[in-house]
Amino acid sequence: MDMAAKRLGMDPTELRRRNLVQPDQFPYKTAVGIVWDQSAFTEGLEAAKERFEYSKARLEQAEAREEGRWVGIGVACYAELSGIGSRISASPGMPINTGTDTCVIQLDSTGAITASFGCASHGQGHETTLAQVLADELGARLEDLRVVTGNSAAVPHSTGSYASRTAVISGGAGMLAARELRQRMLRVAAHLLNATAEELEIVDSVIRVRLGEGKLTFVDLARALYSQMGRVPPEVREEMCVSRAYDPVVGTTSSATHIVQVEVDPQTYAVHIQRYVIAEDCGRIINPLIVTGQTRGALAQGVGAALLEEVVYDSDGQLLTASFVDYLLPSAPEVPELEMVHLNTEAPNTLGGFRGMGEGGTIGSPAAIANAIADALSPLGIEIVELPATPERLFQLVRQSKLESMEEFGNGIRT
Repeated sequence: MDMAAKRLGMDPTELRRRNLVQPDQFPYKTAVGIVWDQSAFTEGLEAAKERFEYSKARLEQAEAREEGRWVGIGVACYAELSGIGSRISASPGMPINTGTDTCVIQLDSTGAITASFGCASHGQGHETTLAQVLADELGARLEDLRVVTGNSAAVPHSTGSYASRTAVISGGAGMLAARELRQRMLRVAAHLLNATAEELEIVDSVIRVRLGEGKLTFVDLARALYSQMGRVPPEVREEMCVSRAYDPVVGTTSSATHIVQVEVDPQTYAVHIQRYVIAEDCGRIINPLIVTGQTRGALAQGVGAALLEEVVYDSDGQLLTASFVDYLLPSAPEVPELEMVHLNTEAPNTLGGFRGMGEGGTIGSPAAIANAIADALSPLGIEIVELPATPERLFQLVRQSKLESMEEFGNGIRT
């Protein structure tokens, strides 16, 4: 995109804006058959530019170049299917269905709610986000909920946690299970409160008559149901354990725009990331802090891919980067401060309006950083076509560019 923009004499963000799927073109079927549902493609680009103060940054870049500094600005827009359901899994002929998850939720005799999921949490904050989804559906307090993940014995079936799927698929299963459990609790409470289920509401783990005085806590309901003989007759008794699976069938579209400014040191050829902005659309946001944390961690991974991390073999096939002594990971000085814009739109085709987010920072960052380095070195006619852009590689590119310039100059003199 940047190479095309350069040939056309156009700003790289403008070329992207013209080629992005426009808001009135969704749902949009691509040439390879992928269907993007409604996602903030153009809105993300404009929001990132506004937060970055893009026009001002370009003016400051021109001033830096006048001083001989190698400053560049890079842009990357990405879209990915997230929370993909059974149809996408079946398309390439996969032997197992990866498009579902199961939630088993129950009210126990103490009045506590336990929900088990097939996904596995390894730092994404599932226990928090899924609890928030369940609390909204049940009207429960977070402290009355316990979320269990990563235990294959806890649910009948699941295929794990990957591919930015948990918010969509596990969240959807949790919503379906919680809705059914809520209805069962309301029916039993209606008998105990001498009301109809429609007259009741649940707020902060308390079931109460909307226009009356009667109320029951979850503890009261559990005690009456499980421990107090005669309080709930057999014909009213409900099983307070629900299992539900959710399949979004196709899934949804996550998208974002990354804009980054870098400066390349002309002495050491080190790349210094000076500023980084991401405007992302992960649908209805469950927990902004966790979204930011996931994106910041993914950005760190992307920085490593763009600048440092490489599997290197010698001419005999011997791995030279077999440990962290030689395989370079980004540390705190290499990871920039991240400025985020949460667009907080709702996915049209998923329960809860959620989209995936976990991979987003890693998808966009290597391309944005590579484009920024190429922009910084563009006066030398250099393009970045290989990552990581290590100081050694940048030195060789600059050296080759200077040699070619000298050859052209010599040929001009001879001519």
